[in-house]
Amino acid sequence: MADVRPFRAFRYDSQRVSPTDVVTQPYDKITPALQDRYYAASPHNLVRIILGRREEKDNPANNVYSRAAAHFRDWRRQGVLRQDSSPSIYAYSQRFTPPDSSRRGSASEIERHGFIALGRIEDYSAGVVFRHEQTLAKPKADRLDLLRATRAHFGQIFVVYEDDGRVEKLLSTSTNPDISVADEYGVAHRVWQVSDPGVISSVQAAMRDKKLIIADGHHRYETALNYRNERRAGDSSSVPDSPYEFVMMTFVDMNSPALVILPTHRVVHSLTAFSEEAFRNSARAFFDIDEIDAALDAPRATAILREAGRCGTAILAVTAKRAFLLHHPNPNAPQVFDGLSIRQQALDVVQLHKCLLEKVLGLSEESIRNQQNISYIRDATEALSQVRSAGSQANIAFLMNPCRMTQVRDIAFAGEVMPQKSTDFYPKLLSGLTIYALD
Repeated sequence: MADVRPFRAFRYDSQRVSPTDVVTQPYDKITPALQDRYYAASPHNLVRIILGRREEKDNPANNVYSRAAAHFRDWRRQGVLRQDSSPSIYAYSQRFTPPDSSRRGSASEIERHGFIALGRIEDYSAGVVFRHEQTLAKPKADRLDLLRATRAHFGQIFVVYEDDGRVEKLLSTSTNPDISVADEYGVAHRVWQVSDPGVISSVQAAMRDKKLIIADGHHRYETALNYRNERRAGDSSSVPDSPYEFVMMTFVDMNSPALVILPTHRVVHSLTAFSEEAFRNSARAFFDIDEIDAALDAPRATAILREAGRCGTAILAVTAKRAFLLHHPNPNAPQVFDGLSIRQQALDVVQLHKCLLEKVLGLSEESIRNQQNISYIRDATEALSQVRSAGSQANIAFLMNPCRMTQVRDIAFAGEVMPQKSTDFYPKLLSGLTIYALD
């Protein structure tokens, strides 16, 4: 089912620039501080293309998108970016220590293996590529403008497939990598160019019957899909293998023990009225509630959640002065799950959104989508700090267990979706390791 192709990637010339100075985190993980750091690192840092600075003088002829296209054109012309001579796939490994390594029982490093190649863009209805999260219109409009201007993909869509390790074995090697770089989180990224036609053919054959689930990059995948449809409509000579029919992907076996999903915690802020007692009383309609030590720290919170989560849903609600463990959802609670399957209802994040955010706190689905009163935070320590800080606008923090890969798989293959920010696959794929130019 999956149509995987080699390609001639553009890559930074390591004789001209150091990879450490030019590659970046995915665009949606680049904070203003990180953007400044990337700008200072090198005049050829990829941030100038994927997340350039806006300027007061911007106009339709000179803006972040036109400047991105100019940088890409100039760097190719200058030889800063060079295209590989042979169609290739690119073995990609990431060696890292999980941020929550205590959860795994060891602080030792682990290594996740995958490979970068082109994947044919498929409509979801084709049953080849599956999503698991909702997308928002604004980020897709931004990425579409960038794709129109540059006609290139600078980061990979992170997809997972189910395998027994066969593909990983085909790409295993003891040779030195072509690219080796450590990112700002201490993750060691290594890339090997694989041009052997026999190996490539074997990988293609092994992937042919696979179904692909988007782990990260839903907005960019749907942008590529929209761009493909746009080009088809305006291209009378369109052929099945036109460059815009493909997008750059990193493929990872979902059964890999190094596939790590982190939780994304929620902090609710700036509510016009909030009472801890009223929250507890209202939440009792949906969960059993235990009040626990309000001074708990992040490691203690993680341990409590892990233990309580063995029996099903477990959510920690923490305010400036109190903390509540919510567990064992009430099967007789007021109906809040209209239109959601049993699979979706079993997700902690759905229980949180539908019961606590919408019913107890009165947040609308639209306000949650627009992040009007809610922030999404990976680090539990930061979430606790925000809700406890004097003068903070934070009312309550919700700490969660991570979603399991089996849940993601079952939801995706059923054609269903989770709320936004339900999964946080770690570590992220670096942008700029390989670049796919459409022309």
